[in-house]
Amino acid sequence: MSSTTELPGWRHVYSGKVRDLYVPDGSDGATDRMLVVASDRVSAFDHVLSPGIPQKGELLTALSLWWFDRLGGGDGGPRIPNHLIADHVLVGEEPREIIPREVVARSMLVRSLEMEPIECVVRGYLTGSGWAEYRASGTVCGIALPTGLSNGDRLPEPIFTPAFKAPLGEHDENISFERTVEIVGAESAAQLRDTSLEIYRRAAATAEEHGLILADTKFEFGRDAAGTLTLADEVLTSDSSRYWDAAAWASGTTPEERMASFDKQIVRDWLAANWSDREGEPPALPADVVERTRDRYAELLERLTAA
Repeated sequence: MSSTTELPGWRHVYSGKVRDLYVPDGSDGATDRMLVVASDRVSAFDHVLSPGIPQKGELLTALSLWWFDRLGGGDGGPRIPNHLIADHVLVGEEPREIIPREVVARSMLVRSLEMEPIECVVRGYLTGSGWAEYRASGTVCGIALPTGLSNGDRLPEPIFTPAFKAPLGEHDENISFERTVEIVGAESAAQLRDTSLEIYRRAAATAEEHGLILADTKFEFGRDAAGTLTLADEVLTSDSSRYWDAAAWASGTTPEERMASFDKQIVRDWLAANWSDREGEPPALPADVVERTRDRYAELLERLTAA
């Protein structure tokens, strides 16, 4: 994994495959704010790849911030509380940026939360691992679906398919809603489900207005000191969601044409063809794969945020 950036006034405490986490210098572990920095790293098949995708961190951060604003009431719906806090302070009459200039375009200043141990997945279309399960059993994450559906079809209603967050380095475990109740309690489980479905429906409607389909997505939630359920981490980005072009989905004749996603699928496809045995270290990504992937991230942001 690539080295992290040294930031004045901040101490690095954690790195995931894509994001780095910092706390203010001098904090003893208990802090009310953190800095989440999105890197240009790209991962696939449980490996961080080389090289990264230029501007990926900036593009994903811009998209998360746009969605946080929309879900904060910008789309006309009720406000969904989120983890963002003000990233400027007034010095005299002049605003001063709190986020270090080295990472300002790819960072979010957020409040500390007690994170829920559930990853909240919502699926509006049949695809991916859900399609594989449906072909085998007629279900997705144990939820029975109508017969006769095809890969990429819209589901009768969006479904909530939670996962239990695994320890670092392990895979999350798909679980039933009943198991979610056992883990977090009936009230919290219902709140996680209902809030996730509300966000998905609002976001899917927005995507549709821009000629896009939001096939599925995942959310992370935490609770603040008052116990308020709070949307956290990234939201509705290319790394956490599957977007398709609506026109291509309607007119395409193959799954590849119908479900070409605005994410790192180009990277996954290239690796599948050029690193099929998954042995040792993955090969370096060619320049054209990097460029085309970057262009897909950028196109999604441009299309969603266009007036």
